[in-house]
Amino acid sequence: MIPRYSRPEMSAIWADENRFQVMLEVEILAMEAMVKAGKVPKADLDQVRKKAAIDVAQINEIEKVVKHDIIAFLTQVERKVGKAARHLHMGMTSSDVLDTALAVQMVRSSKLLADELSLLKKALASLAKKHKDTIMAGRTHGVHAEPTTFGLKVAGWYSEVMRDEQRLAEAEKAVAFGKISGAVGTYAHLDPALEKFVMAKLGLQVEPVSTQIVPRDRHAQFLSTIALIGGTLERIALQIRHMQRTEVMEAEEPFTEGQKGSSAMPHKRNPVGCENICGLARLLRSNAQASMENMALWHERDISHSSVERVVLPDSTILLDYMLHRMTIIISGLQVYPDRMKQNLNKTFLILASQRLLLEILQKSKGKYSREDAYKLVQGNAQKAWTEGKDFKKLILESREIRAVLSEKDILECFNPAYYVRHRDLIFKRAGL
Repeated sequence: MIPRYSRPEMSAIWADENRFQVMLEVEILAMEAMVKAGKVPKADLDQVRKKAAIDVAQINEIEKVVKHDIIAFLTQVERKVGKAARHLHMGMTSSDVLDTALAVQMVRSSKLLADELSLLKKALASLAKKHKDTIMAGRTHGVHAEPTTFGLKVAGWYSEVMRDEQRLAEAEKAVAFGKISGAVGTYAHLDPALEKFVMAKLGLQVEPVSTQIVPRDRHAQFLSTIALIGGTLERIALQIRHMQRTEVMEAEEPFTEGQKGSSAMPHKRNPVGCENICGLARLLRSNAQASMENMALWHERDISHSSVERVVLPDSTILLDYMLHRMTIIISGLQVYPDRMKQNLNKTFLILASQRLLLEILQKSKGKYSREDAYKLVQGNAQKAWTEGKDFKKLILESREIRAVLSEKDILECFNPAYYVRHRDLIFKRAGL
């Protein structure tokens, strides 16, 4: 991933230096298991532990000749260690090392992502509680529907992030599997006890039935989960983008000291952070699609998945780490304008009482009006208010048909905004807020 969208800690997990270091750890643990089994002298293991070191530049130079990264890696280590390195990789195939090391990297990445999700969740909880009672217009199809509160909107985001935490935890479990079972997964030249020992040391599970590789449905689940979390961030970002539109201006992402919104127009304050998140979410989805195509490989393994994974796994984890961090900054510094929310609500609130009026007419007419008749009665007045800019409440109060069913008190109560959000405490409680 390009530096613009990368943060150091996550990037370090996928750097070649760390990748080869984890691979070396797998090789040394396998050798340790062989020492315990009496198949390798402990003195040789001690030499490997003492002298083995990774030199990425040298590995790359060797690979130019051998055209095989694992052989280049082993050759470089052997040059550092000497004869004792002859016990490395005994009976193993490349994917024993690659897939097990990859599982370690994915688990470590998951833990960083979980930390960032937790920070975002805390920021959302704070914002939701602060605006629990901040009345605003709810929108469906982009059009005013019925009143809600900004806190309830944010509570929905919070609840989704909680589900994302659960999804990520399950995905981490799914990828925490390694294998050291040989060329086609039959342990032809290995003892299954070696595999069990190495996995326990690394905090991984043994893949129950491997081929030459760990099955790629695990990786597809991992990347699909990352794409889903990206979708959550996009959902939040898209709503903030709408709320920051000039005609709406109910909320605005942070605009820091010295920041400029346009090279041409000095007045501009654009939702660039949220737009950035929406764009990057598309990459996460495309990477998830690629991971699903990696599931179907020829027989016990081909290599068509390898080049894809070298891109999509680092890129997706690095991108999501960046996106989560950026969204937390946006939520923590979000500028919310309750007065503007009230102004927008007042533009149409009188009309937003239409459903409650409909229900009250049906309840109190005692069969005088069918639902269709009552609907037309309310809709006709609503459309007149909307298109002609007339006072909807006044039209309802002056309607002889409606006044024959509803008293003035009944009608006025239908226009009470508090009625529409009276269950917010229950919803917050269910969300864990």
